[in-house]
Amino acid sequence: MSFWSAVAIALAGTGAGMINTIVGSGTLITFPTLLFFGVSPLAANVSNTVGLVAGGVTGAWGYRHELTGQAPTLRRLIPLSFVGSVIGAALLLVLPPSAFRAIVPALIGLALILVVLGPRIQAWAARDRHVQPAWHGPAMGVGVLVAGMYGGYFGAAQGVLLMGLFSALSAESLQRLNGYKNVLALIVNFVAAILFVVFAREHIDWLVVLLIAAGSFVGGVLGARIGRRIPPGVLRALIVIIGVIAIVKLIWFP
Repeated sequence: MSFWSAVAIALAGTGAGMINTIVGSGTLITFPTLLFFGVSPLAANVSNTVGLVAGGVTGAWGYRHELTGQAPTLRRLIPLSFVGSVIGAALLLVLPPSAFRAIVPALIGLALILVVLGPRIQAWAARDRHVQPAWHGPAMGVGVLVAGMYGGYFGAAQGVLLMGLFSALSAESLQRLNGYKNVLALIVNFVAAILFVVFAREHIDWLVVLLIAAGSFVGGVLGARIGRRIPPGVLRALIVIIGVIAIVKLIWFP
């Protein structure tokens, strides 16, 4: 690997760390970059997943202030993400590629609808009430489990799915929901990375992992500083834009 290709991969990792922290879908930056520099698709997928864990750590830590007092909620949701990610990784081994191509764009499209309509759904559900509807909690738990399965199956745009789910079912601020998303996405990515290290170690390019980890570590820090200052309307629009790009990429440029 040349010096400049290493620099480019590290910079792609930085961009992915920022995008993952603010929205999600950072893999749409790193994966094509690795393919461009001659890394095989399997090695690129595995190495990218392992490397981006570092950015997940700094991104989640950067949103720690938004998560103050939210330990009970996270204790309820984290196990669901963990179990979902394990199921998703197992499904990756048994489902045909055609199922993946059909399921993923539909899930992302649904998430975008929920992101856009989330405030209206919340207003409708809570109309004439002073508390959140009782069914929102169980529905969110099921959604987090399904999102964890998706993340274990394929990581790109996992953040978009989670933000769509939270936007529809939680009355918390968009920035706090982004904090939830960063923690849960980190759990899912970490589980997937562990499984790759244990069961697909021969496909890991450790130099690529190091470059992406270093870049995404910095990107997570920058993403948290930028993302926490973005107004809710702008953040919602950014989620939709990234989600549409993800759908286009998955359908027309697989």
